[in-house]
Amino acid sequence: MTQSPTEAQDLGRMPPQAVEVEQAVLGAMMLEQRAIVRAVEILDESCFYHAPHSRIFAAMTDLFERGTAVDQLTLTEELKRRGQLDDVGGVVYLAKLGSEVATTANIDYHARIVLEKALSRKLIETSSEVIERAYAADEDVQTLIDNAEQKLFTLSENQIGEGFELLEKVMGETFEHLEHVHAGAGTVLGVDTGFADLNEQMSGFQKGDLVILAARPSVGKTALALTLARNAAVDAGVGVAIFSLEMSKMQLAQRLLSAETKVDLHKLRTGRLREEDWMHLTHNIDRLAQAPIHIDDTPGISVLEARAKARRLQREYGIGMVIIDYLQLMSGHARAQSREQEISHISRGLKAMAKELDVPVLALSQLSRAVESRTDRRPQLSDLRESGSLEQDADVVMFIYRPEMYDLKSPDGESLEGLAQIIIGKQRNGPVGSVDLMWNKESATYEAMAPGWRTGPEEY
Repeated sequence: MTQSPTEAQDLGRMPPQAVEVEQAVLGAMMLEQRAIVRAVEILDESCFYHAPHSRIFAAMTDLFERGTAVDQLTLTEELKRRGQLDDVGGVVYLAKLGSEVATTANIDYHARIVLEKALSRKLIETSSEVIERAYAADEDVQTLIDNAEQKLFTLSENQIGEGFELLEKVMGETFEHLEHVHAGAGTVLGVDTGFADLNEQMSGFQKGDLVILAARPSVGKTALALTLARNAAVDAGVGVAIFSLEMSKMQLAQRLLSAETKVDLHKLRTGRLREEDWMHLTHNIDRLAQAPIHIDDTPGISVLEARAKARRLQREYGIGMVIIDYLQLMSGHARAQSREQEISHISRGLKAMAKELDVPVLALSQLSRAVESRTDRRPQLSDLRESGSLEQDADVVMFIYRPEMYDLKSPDGESLEGLAQIIIGKQRNGPVGSVDLMWNKESATYEAMAPGWRTGPEEY
């Protein structure tokens, strides 16, 4: 962030800077090692406006990293070795820096001022770049907007971290959390799935988690995702963002209406509705319409664009969950040399989105055809299509398994029609296992298992 002579000349104004404060920071660093430690946690050499200060800071930090004492003499020798002593003002200027600071008590305050000025200059630089690219008009406008927003967000994230914390403090906070969890034992700590058995396994969807929901085509991935979205938004009041790359907004709305009203989905699509169907629709539509569900059906959306849109949505509405349907339809990195690299880029981006927004991201994924070659057709982690990075990046991997699709029977020969097993194949912070749900094909939705229907832990 060091200022170039021509920077900001178009504005005809001096860029934000605080040269005297920079001098105070460097002087404090020459006085005491503690000041060096704190300064390097907050600043780097690019943060200094005055170019000689940037060189002095770099020389001091190099000395510090080598374990050499930092004072006027050692700094002079280091700058001589680099051939930069005259460039920074010579011995006289170094002596001035060391003599004008009497204490290191204000090092944090001064370093933060230097950082703020540097960020302001970077903001001007970024804005100027955006203006130039907009005038050039040689790239898609939406791409330009998304890139600009990402750069600005990166600037906003360039703040001072808290650094290390003593284990004693961390243990105290951890114990308080344990007491809170114990007091609410049995309650859902994350986003409520709406299914007691699934909540028991996962305690809901956790903040910052990337959850992969995978199945073969036409098994019901979108249906389960919409059921989970509906349960979170309607029953728990959690804002949900849905990026639908396969279905239109109207198609999703029809599915949600069918699930909420139990009106046959085919009737909704064809308009063959009876009077009682209309009564169900009009009675329930307001409740569903008021749910904080936001749908974007941009085809082939990129991870960068999805993150930008989700970021804006969270800022405006405070969403608590993001759903991607489905990730293989997203646009990957333009420079990816293979589909595997492209999917890896997408999965890393989705995990970064979950961490950045501090919400669970539920990403639907296709399974490879390998699952069809096994006798029982039960999906497993190796079936994740096109990239092992999905398994690596995901905090939770869930599969949908419906035995009826393969004409399989229970061990005693009974029909398994309507059974849907949600297999938890990976859970970074919890157990693996499976949960039985009921599939309602008329409304294309999932429901809790009816009492007495439970099949137990058998695999089919």
